[in-house]
Amino acid sequence: MSDAKDSRNPAGIRVGDIYEDCSFHPVFCTEIDDDGGVVLSGISLIDGSYPRSCDAQHCGPIRIPVVDLVAIKQDLNGYALRRKAELRAGDNT
Repeated sequence: MSDAKDSRNPAGIRVGDIYEDCSFHPVFCTEIDDDGGVVLSGISLIDGSYPRSCDAQHCGPIRIPVVDLVAIKQDLNGYALRRKAELRAGDNT
């Protein structure tokens, strides 16, 4: 994928990035399949489950800064509740 903004991957997530999946897990991105759509796959940094996959365009994954990982891991339920409230309010940044 090029550096240009790709509407199929609005967050510009790349292999090696950490992103939030559909279950609000921080996931280490290990693979990107861009055959038609863009499917992100990786390993959960909460419980090590894999493969965890999300459609980059339709699931709305976001990048997660490394500095936020400890807080998320300590209270995943609280993080998920906060993110759900943000999404309901329309603030997915």
